[in-house]
Amino acid sequence: MSAQESMEHAEHAEHASGENKKIALLIAVIALFLALSETLGKGAQTESISKNVEASNLWAFFQAKSIRRTVVQATSDQAKLSLGVMGDAAAKAALQKQIDEWQKTAARYRSEPETGEGSEQLSERAKHAEKERDLATAKYHHFELASAAFQIGIVLASATIITGIIALAWISGLLALAGVGFTVLGMVAPHALHLAL
Repeated sequence: MSAQESMEHAEHAEHASGENKKIALLIAVIALFLALSETLGKGAQTESISKNVEASNLWAFFQAKSIRRTVVQATSDQAKLSLGVMGDAAAKAALQKQIDEWQKTAARYRSEPETGEGSEQLSERAKHAEKERDLATAKYHHFELASAAFQIGIVLASATIITGIIALAWISGLLALAGVGFTVLGMVAPHALHLAL
């Protein structure tokens, strides 16, 4: 090998080394974005599961309150029928007092704003938890798509180093931009793009 060929070979190796450093930097940046989207995705997934459990618990509590209200109301209605056949005024007054108490209890089971545990309030709280769950799920789907774009981008950038095909690095960069776009959408407008996942 002549000195000129040796110099050309060294120049080529130096150029390839510089390109590889750029690709390695691209991979590092994409890996950073991947870590961010994965962290945000896990947080959104945990929030979604938590809000789903909360909504389920609230709906179960709602059903229990509704059943109690129905039982108390039925008992009160049955007692009202007994009032007409009672002859003793004192017993009739005592039963009427009990009927009034049952009706107050049934009304409290329906609406109890001070504690938030009436069936109306429980229904609203459950619906709110469901909306929060749906929001967290939408965020999670965006972060998952972003993670997939970042992972594919890393693979393509790595393939660039091996193959020397620069087009793979450009595709990798475009995938990284798509991943950033999905991450931003997940953070600020998760319902802007409806994903069927």
